[in-house]
Amino acid sequence: MNMIKSILKDRLLQITAVLAVLSLIMARPRLADINFDTLWSLTAMMILIQIFNYLHILDYCAYRLTGYANNTRQLVWLFLALGFVSAMFLTNDVAVLTLVPLYLYVAKQYKLPEILPVTLITMAANLGSAITPFGNAHNIFVLAKFHVSAMQFFSWTIPIAIFSVVMASAYTFILKPTPIDHISTQKIYIPPRPTILAIIAALIVFAGVLGFIPSWVGTIVTAVLATALKPNIMSKVDYATILTFLGFFIIVSDVSQNAIVKTTIASLVTTPSSVYFGTIGVSQFISNVPTTVLFAKFTHHVAALLYGANIGGLGTLVGSMANLLAFKQYTRYGTIDSRKFLIRFTALNLLTLAIFTLFGWFVIK
Repeated sequence: MNMIKSILKDRLLQITAVLAVLSLIMARPRLADINFDTLWSLTAMMILIQIFNYLHILDYCAYRLTGYANNTRQLVWLFLALGFVSAMFLTNDVAVLTLVPLYLYVAKQYKLPEILPVTLITMAANLGSAITPFGNAHNIFVLAKFHVSAMQFFSWTIPIAIFSVVMASAYTFILKPTPIDHISTQKIYIPPRPTILAIIAALIVFAGVLGFIPSWVGTIVTAVLATALKPNIMSKVDYATILTFLGFFIIVSDVSQNAIVKTTIASLVTTPSSVYFGTIGVSQFISNVPTTVLFAKFTHHVAALLYGANIGGLGTLVGSMANLLAFKQYTRYGTIDSRKFLIRFTALNLLTLAIFTLFGWFVIK
């Protein structure tokens, strides 16, 4: 019952469901427009994330790293590195949900700056998730829809990775290297056998996302492992995201059958530049995931679409779900007025968006 309530309370799913019903006025969805490979891969990733949460693997890594910091700048740099790397494999949402509360907990203890580090952690998570096919839901979708090879995908995202590291490192120099006492950390026990099984399951899921094996195999493996570890894990899976994606497919299928809409959108995304800038711009208002699903129906400029969607996660609060989650976590655990956080968070994100937009345009043109 709690699981059903959680699904029904998801605001994005509610909006998607309403739009999906309204889109039925235009046409009926075509089965061919629903990308089941994406849905299988998303389901496997959602289950895998809950397995890793149950085993506290990311918490363990965070606490271990935190103990190595000698000053504020080092501490933030370690959080950025962990956020960037963990988002590659566990999505930007999980990185934000885990690391933002942990950083704010440490910040309260030692009276450290809050707004800039939380903003940087969120941006690092957004950029890190752009690097791998399994870091973002829309990356999974692009690979499945356009049958992009792993080698091709990484050839597109490695430049983002390099530039992201440079930018993140530069931003940390804004912070003063104020010395801090040794940070007390919690001891977390990681059971070796379940962890090994979780890693094996992750490799199977990644193989499915990359197209080496059928995508449904990863879903079955993770579901069996989650049930074996603790049946309650399956009740915590983010089914709302999976259903939301299904709703996106229905909406796009219906809308794309309307001659006027089809002609209008198709005329606006005829070149790599128009796809790239269009994806970034629209993402600022409806988020990068639905924007990717919508634009993918009308273009074959895959690199421009991928760059636009991932860079479009920066900017406004709605550019990426991770941004909204960061704001929610800050209002819950932060000590400074949330309005100040929102203003500074948005300002730095928009500045970074402008820098990355120019970088991405230089790469794809």
